[in-house]
Amino acid sequence: MEQLKRDLSNLNEALPDRLSEEQRARAKTLFLKKLSLEAHRFYGGKIQTLPRAGLYGFNWFNVWYTPGVSAVSTTIRDDNETSFDLSGRGNLVAVVSDSTRVLGDGDCTPPGGLGVMEGKAYLMKYLGGVDATALCMNSTNEKGEKDPDKIIDFVKMLEPSFGAVNLEDISQPNCYKVLDTLREETEIPVWHDDAQGTAGVTLAGLINALKLADKEIGKVRIVMMGAGASNATIARIILEAGGDPEKMVLFDSKGSLHAGRSDIESDPRFYRKWELCRKTNPQRFGSFEEAVRGADVLLALSKPGPGVIKPEWVSSMAEKAIVFSCANPVPEIYPYAAKEAGAFIVATGRGDFPNQVNNSLGFPGILKGALGVRSRKITDQMTIAASYALADYARERGISPDSIVPTMEETPVFPRVAADVAAQAVKEGVARIDSSRDVIYDWAQHDIDQARAMTRNLMDAGFIAEPPRQLMEQALSAALKEVEG
Repeated sequence: MEQLKRDLSNLNEALPDRLSEEQRARAKTLFLKKLSLEAHRFYGGKIQTLPRAGLYGFNWFNVWYTPGVSAVSTTIRDDNETSFDLSGRGNLVAVVSDSTRVLGDGDCTPPGGLGVMEGKAYLMKYLGGVDATALCMNSTNEKGEKDPDKIIDFVKMLEPSFGAVNLEDISQPNCYKVLDTLREETEIPVWHDDAQGTAGVTLAGLINALKLADKEIGKVRIVMMGAGASNATIARIILEAGGDPEKMVLFDSKGSLHAGRSDIESDPRFYRKWELCRKTNPQRFGSFEEAVRGADVLLALSKPGPGVIKPEWVSSMAEKAIVFSCANPVPEIYPYAAKEAGAFIVATGRGDFPNQVNNSLGFPGILKGALGVRSRKITDQMTIAASYALADYARERGISPDSIVPTMEETPVFPRVAADVAAQAVKEGVARIDSSRDVIYDWAQHDIDQARAMTRNLMDAGFIAEPPRQLMEQALSAALKEVEG
């Protein structure tokens, strides 16, 4: 076995040639899971707390704590807004989850979401220069039910300590009530990254995919597999960005969404889905096969594959078909299979395939921009502003069928997203601070550069130890053994 490089850049080359395309894809997935488990065990998680302020002698404890800090407490008491200046609150996000829908693994129990929530905090800091804390909570009430009101109360109670809240991995229908209630009843931005974040990055990818296909968003027929929080919000954002509801159809596990779905109408918890039932699919397509035939775009965020999307469905689509197959951790159809079936552009949620349409491209910059102007909420138009910032950046550096959105390595895109989101917040009147786009851009760029430099310094000084190379080689060996039986 070829020795893997520390940065895993040669993972494809390290896989033996004897593997089929499907085996290679499975091997990469298994390898990343096995390595992730052992790497987390090695580090004991991936987030720690470090001081922001210096200590220049023993008496500085009296400045940072008692008696000096009393002046900070009374100043904030008299004007709560000063908490954003006198504490870390102005650049601090709570990553809140009840862990009821963790990636593709479902309900993982409250502590089961910590790996993902710490991961969000890691990306926020490294990519957006934003501090974040993982908060996994128990939403089970005395009846043994998952209660959205418990999440709502939890967020309201923690609001005074944070500048924003990132909701994550909350199952539907609870996620709709939690987000919509908190957006209106808190004074800090609360957003659901699985929904709004995924929608923003998906729209960015769609904008550029349509550009390459020489098609217009208002004229294409869009079929969506899955009608959970992600796809329901993607649909709403696409419609706000100019999509035609009469050319859109969504499918859930029971069939297409349309005005005749009394099962959805009768359950008020699914009000977001019912809105889409009334707006989309006037033809009332019955089967997915019928709906996808001749469609220009297929957006799938349903259940992990492969084999969930059949190649013959892709083959039946219109010329220059666009397929987003974004289930985690395995897409509904592998990119190679979709391409073989005739797709012009294929995107997934994974970084080891071309065109990673992943909310990690969006939320670091979006939250940074909202924090920069102390926005009271993150509106749909702020999300769309982020979509165009991502799409424009990619177009300026050049797009192709295998490169429709920036990658997480293209760090200049994050302060750009932050600046455009902040400018939109000011335009809509939801910002507390009337700051210019250039000021937010420079602030975001500075904090991102600093976060990356601090991480590098900790690594170079040995305070963050390099994981043993043996971990990578053992993980790859175990993955290959499992794939090849």
